[in-house]
Amino acid sequence: MKQTPRRAMVLAAGFGTRMRPLTDTRPKPLVEVAGRPLIDHVLDRLAAAGVDRVVVNIHHFAELMESHLKWRARPRIVLSDERGQLLGTGGGVVRVLPQLGSAPFFHINSDTIWIDGARPNLTRLAEAFDPARMDALLLLAPAAGSIGYAGRGDFVMAPDGTLSPRGDRDSAPFVYAGAAIFTPVLFKDAPKGEFPLTDLFKRAADAGRLHGLKLKGLWMHVGTPEAIPPAEAAIRKGAG
Repeated sequence: MKQTPRRAMVLAAGFGTRMRPLTDTRPKPLVEVAGRPLIDHVLDRLAAAGVDRVVVNIHHFAELMESHLKWRARPRIVLSDERGQLLGTGGGVVRVLPQLGSAPFFHINSDTIWIDGARPNLTRLAEAFDPARMDALLLLAPAAGSIGYAGRGDFVMAPDGTLSPRGDRDSAPFVYAGAAIFTPVLFKDAPKGEFPLTDLFKRAADAGRLHGLKLKGLWMHVGTPEAIPPAEAAIRKGAG
C-alpha cells in the first residue's frame, strides 16, 4: 500500500477488569503510563502517521471518555457510543464501517503501547499492506521478550508472511500487538451484533489473506497495574 490510511478505529469500550482497582474509577484507556493516558499514546501515533479521522468506541465510563476526547483537535475524533450494547471487537467495527469508508484503515487497541525502532511501525504497516493479497495485516510482537506478556502467543507466521492461529499448539512465536490495517472486505458477511475479531481472523487465515509484520522496537503489554512500572522504565530508557 503506497498511501497511509487516513482513517482509523480505536477500540476503547472494554471494562479493563484486569487493570482493577485503577479501572474502578476510570476506563482503561485513561489509565496513565509515562504521564499520558494510554489512548493518547495511540492517538499521537495515528496523528504522526497522517491519520485525520479516528472512530473511537466507548462504553465503560463513557462520559469520562467523551470529556477527555472532546478537546482533541488532531486527529478528529468521532465517537461510537456503545452504552446501549457492547458489540465486541468485531461487531464494534461493523457498526462504524460507513464512517471508515471504502479504503483500508488502521485498527488499534486503545491500550497497546510500543517503542518504535528506526522507522515508525504504523508507516511500515502502510508500506507493507497489499490489498490484492491481504484482507488484514497485523503488527506482531515476539511472544518471548515483550514487556509484561506471559501468554502462549497467538500466531505462527510462514515465510511469505501469511498467518495461522495458534490453534491446538502449545505455543506460538508471535502475539498480536493490537495494531493492524484492515480492508472493509474483511467484514463481508460478518455476523450481526456482538462477535470477536478472532472469528474474522480465522476466516481470513483459512483463505490465505491474513498476514503479519514483525514489530521493530519494543512492545509492552500493559494489562495490569503491575505492568505499568516496567513499561514506564522502558519508555524512559528509550527516550534517554
